[in-house]
Amino acid sequence: MAAGAPGTVEARLPAREIPALADRLARAGAHCQLLAAADARAAAGAFALVYVFAPPTLRPAAVVRVAVPAAEARFPSLATRSFTASRFEREIHDLYGLVPVGHPDLRRLALHQFWPEGYWPLRRDVAPRADFADAGQPFPFRRVEGEGLFEITVGPVHAGIIEPGHFRFSVEGETIVNLETRLGFVHKGTEKLFETLPLARAPELAERVSGDTSAGHALAFCQALEAASGGAAPPRAAWLRVVLLELERLYNHVADVGMIVNDTGFAFGHAHCFRIREELLRLNARVSGHRLLRGAIVPGGVAGPVEGAALADVATAVERLVAEFAEVARVSLDNTLVLERLQGTGRLTTRTARELGVVGLAGRASGIDADARRDAPCAAYDALGVRAAVHEAGDVLARTLVRLDEAREAARLIRAVAGRAPAGPARAPLPPLAAGAEGFGLVEAWRGPVWHWVVAAGPARLARVKVVDPSFRNWPALEYAVLKNIVPDFPLCNKSFNLSYSGNDL
Repeated sequence: MAAGAPGTVEARLPAREIPALADRLARAGAHCQLLAAADARAAAGAFALVYVFAPPTLRPAAVVRVAVPAAEARFPSLATRSFTASRFEREIHDLYGLVPVGHPDLRRLALHQFWPEGYWPLRRDVAPRADFADAGQPFPFRRVEGEGLFEITVGPVHAGIIEPGHFRFSVEGETIVNLETRLGFVHKGTEKLFETLPLARAPELAERVSGDTSAGHALAFCQALEAASGGAAPPRAAWLRVVLLELERLYNHVADVGMIVNDTGFAFGHAHCFRIREELLRLNARVSGHRLLRGAIVPGGVAGPVEGAALADVATAVERLVAEFAEVARVSLDNTLVLERLQGTGRLTTRTARELGVVGLAGRASGIDADARRDAPCAAYDALGVRAAVHEAGDVLARTLVRLDEAREAARLIRAVAGRAPAGPARAPLPPLAAGAEGFGLVEAWRGPVWHWVVAAGPARLARVKVVDPSFRNWPALEYAVLKNIVPDFPLCNKSFNLSYSGNDL
């Protein structure tokens, strides 16, 4: 056991000891928050597993490394102890062919059923295959049977521009008694692509993991690179990164509230939220050179127009827009037709949210007091005293109010940065990466915590990049939130979570 990054300890253990360790840590309130695999057979003759155990606040944390001999390709499952671990294990089974012994549900998760058996795309020695075929076998969905029950299938192709996802409802009349989601239709090989790109282009790929979280993923990736290299961004860059992350939080929260009230039929609220969103996107372009803030966060700091941005003017513009947003939200929620649709709809209890390992704004709306900006701060958040927005009800209204509270907090944080950001350089060169060097990046993006784990192959290449978007953690929560709701309220519940298909289907 050794000390790692601040607030963490690190250890190496045999695989057989992981369940006992997980039990001991669970008694202390720490559970599996991340499980990643890597193909280290060429260097060590084994696959590598990395576990991160931590409470919902993500600090303190224990990072545990396990070697899985290539000849065995098996490790003990934590699925009956941790729902979060069970999903990571299914993903590893799909992508590496490692078997989590004792897992009760090894149906495919990351890959759809047309992928050929025995094809594990993240193994280092894998050869590309083209023999994808429909064998005529449907995915083994759970069946809910009984008198008066029937199924409604939605997707995977939708009447819009969203990415594909299949939703299978079991209903009694209009009441939902079961929902099962099926994703993975657009597995893109994102993590594999990191291994083939020149290092200089890797931040561009990180920005595109989930298009609405360009700043969040870029920052997590750059922090992981900085940790692996032993370098750091200059102080001014740390403060400017806060501005970029909060601008991203703002435009997404404003848009989500607009979509939520639109699903109640309140077009006035939707129109004004999207007017404000457009002004925020234009502000993003003035600050960073890109409406989605791409290219602004780079390894070693920030780049582009943000380096010389007039932060006081940015803060003033944000305060004006957030005040308008708050007024639109007040008018919308004062309308009883809107309020009655939101209250009590799509309720996710605190107990269920904890058991499922729900993170980010969805967790805070269900009473989980955790926000990595405050609890495991990156950039300059540790100097800003972030106030986490926590609501207890767990319904669509609570998820709406969290967004409203976080928009106000974003305006406060940007104003604080405008008054306190130090002068100086906004970017510093990083030391060369050594082969085998690794690092974690953790960022509280607008949906929740984004993780990046990188392992270097040398100064110009990466051997492994593991990405975890909060949507991967939170998609199962939607299945529970809709229970006992009516089918017409599903779009409202879905919009209130607003999870990413792209961030899930890596």
